[in-house]
Amino acid sequence: MRTGEPLPPVEDVLAALATGLWRWDNRAGLVTFDAEAARLIGVPSPDGGPVTLTEAGVRSRFHPVDWNEIDGVVQLAVAEGTLAEARLRIMDEQGHVVRTVRSRSKPVVHGDAPGSYELIGTLQEVTEPSPAAASRTPVTGDWRRSREAFLLDAGRALAEAGSTAEVLRVAAGLSMPGFSPSGLAVFGVAGDRLTVIGHHGQQPGDEGPFTDMDLATDYPAAEVCRTGRAVYLSSPDEYRSRYPAAWPLASRFARQSWAFLPLIVAGRTIGAWMAGFDYPVSFSPDERSVLTTVARMLAQALSRAGVAESERELTDGLQKSMLPSLGPRIPGMTLAARYVPTGGGLQVGGDWYDMIPLPNGRIALVIGDVQGHDVRAAGLMGQLRIALRAYASEGHRPDAVLSRASRFLYGIGEPGTDPRFATCLYVETDPVTGVLEMARAGHPDPAIRMPDGTVLMRPTAGGLPLGIDPDADYPTTRFVLEPGETLLLCTDGLIETGGHDLDTGWARLRAILEEYRGDDLEALADALVQGVHGPSSHYATGPLADRREDDIAVVLLCRTGVGCGCDGGVSAAPVVRRSAMTIAQAEPERIATARQQLRELLHDWADDDQVDSAVLLVSEMVTNVLVHTDGDALLVTEITAESPRRLRVQVSDASDDLPHRRRPGELASSGRGLVLMELLAQRWGVDPQGEGKSIWFELDEPAAPEPVAAEG
Repeated sequence: MRTGEPLPPVEDVLAALATGLWRWDNRAGLVTFDAEAARLIGVPSPDGGPVTLTEAGVRSRFHPVDWNEIDGVVQLAVAEGTLAEARLRIMDEQGHVVRTVRSRSKPVVHGDAPGSYELIGTLQEVTEPSPAAASRTPVTGDWRRSREAFLLDAGRALAEAGSTAEVLRVAAGLSMPGFSPSGLAVFGVAGDRLTVIGHHGQQPGDEGPFTDMDLATDYPAAEVCRTGRAVYLSSPDEYRSRYPAAWPLASRFARQSWAFLPLIVAGRTIGAWMAGFDYPVSFSPDERSVLTTVARMLAQALSRAGVAESERELTDGLQKSMLPSLGPRIPGMTLAARYVPTGGGLQVGGDWYDMIPLPNGRIALVIGDVQGHDVRAAGLMGQLRIALRAYASEGHRPDAVLSRASRFLYGIGEPGTDPRFATCLYVETDPVTGVLEMARAGHPDPAIRMPDGTVLMRPTAGGLPLGIDPDADYPTTRFVLEPGETLLLCTDGLIETGGHDLDTGWARLRAILEEYRGDDLEALADALVQGVHGPSSHYATGPLADRREDDIAVVLLCRTGVGCGCDGGVSAAPVVRRSAMTIAQAEPERIATARQQLRELLHDWADDDQVDSAVLLVSEMVTNVLVHTDGDALLVTEITAESPRRLRVQVSDASDDLPHRRRPGELASSGRGLVLMELLAQRWGVDPQGEGKSIWFELDEPAAPEPVAAEG
């Protein structure tokens, strides 16, 4: 061609280069090929004109693996506004590959319908590589398999990351197949500012110029956040020409290629991800596809981590605002408490505890559980806790405090919602005398740990849970916490977690309490929680959280004194197990409780026959009081720590009538009480008191048999 001559027709040039044109309209589902493009795909034009096929007809001419690949490449090009490039294998009717073509097309997006576009591009035959090289092409073979394996591993690792720091650590450790960035950075959007969330591959402090940048800045990450479209820079010259203002900031890192991709969640751009390379990268469609997929997974992981961190921050705030500190030290007593939220959702629920100074100088301890493990339960818990503090501070007795709290909770139910109830245990404590007066509203009974580790359940009178009946009554139970004893109050989450019921759960807690040999009440509280969930530093995050089925609240109160480890050491003075309980005329069923409590006190007694005898005598003594008097029976049991140990049981009542020995006949149903005393007790007696009398008996534990020495 001589200078000045007109250019040949474009069709002739393309035909000389064995290059065809094609147009794909996804709205109509039709693909149009010129004569050369039709020849390349194996559908020659009969008259040399264009050939129009349906998408199904076109799909049959391409290798199915390549067709699936081109769909992802096209979607990526549409999203980024870039060229769609792919290598495609052409198949004949018998399914054999006849040639390989290279396709380059430009998507034209139509604004009249979402997802509507046209592709206009070229097809050109290329030389088929050798089998060894073909196994590593971007459309088939080892490269694809390694890419899929990489994306699976990356997705799994990012899905398991529980915090923003973990997400960034996973992103920094990603090794992409065939190309690995030398530097990474994650940018976030805060208002109209671009911030650096985290980076890897740079020195500390290198992020300074990018930490607080206006979104209008001529910087690739800022443009990505503004437009939601990726930016690929294959060389320093391209970076310098497109972003001259930002180039001085980027040049000092001495990188050769950069990819800036949007982090999009639910259609909203939350930031950008930068991958920098120390060598030139052409950013082929397959490489861009990998980067885009990783960016999408990274965006989802960062979004999940942000939500989780917000929930934890909200949980911490709710806990700090709703759960009190235990306040100043109580003279003569030591306190410890724990709250462990449930493992799911907001990680805050309806369990709570409180310590309330009372006008009479005493201290009130409260523990409770509002039904549910959601925000409403947490809100009701906060309201109920405030109401209880108000009623207690007015000087009401325990029964009156719970009665008023029940009416309060009953009255604040929201219209159209299910009513909520709450269990509660309210204990008024006299630090000087150790007297405890408690009222119970459907809550688990307390337990007493004695100085030697023996654990007794303390059944107490109770009423319905709060909020069920506004006129419910809550009787008061009174007993003394002896020096060295520890009172345990807890919610049912500590008892029933792990598939346990009340009986098996209490057995598990009893074993923990009895086996604990430390002298620190805080450590004992930790041991109880860890015994249910295993070791955990905060009991609120990590894999253990998923195993928590219910909230847990625990309060421990120790009265310091002889043999108590919570006063800083264990005294060498003899330890005495002591238990006292009142059995009212209207509560004959508590005789069974008295028998069970005595067996718990004698859990390590050497002679089982003596244990059975003591239980029989207690049952007889208490029954006589309820049958032959009009008053209540006070049962006091003591075991000394001397060797041999001695059991003393005393039952007191307000009647002045002393028991008399009788000679019952064979068919008589009573009259054998004193006879049993003489037969089974080693010592017994009846002592008149100022008002009433007491009957008592004693048993000495037999000495353990001497071990038999081996002969020889």
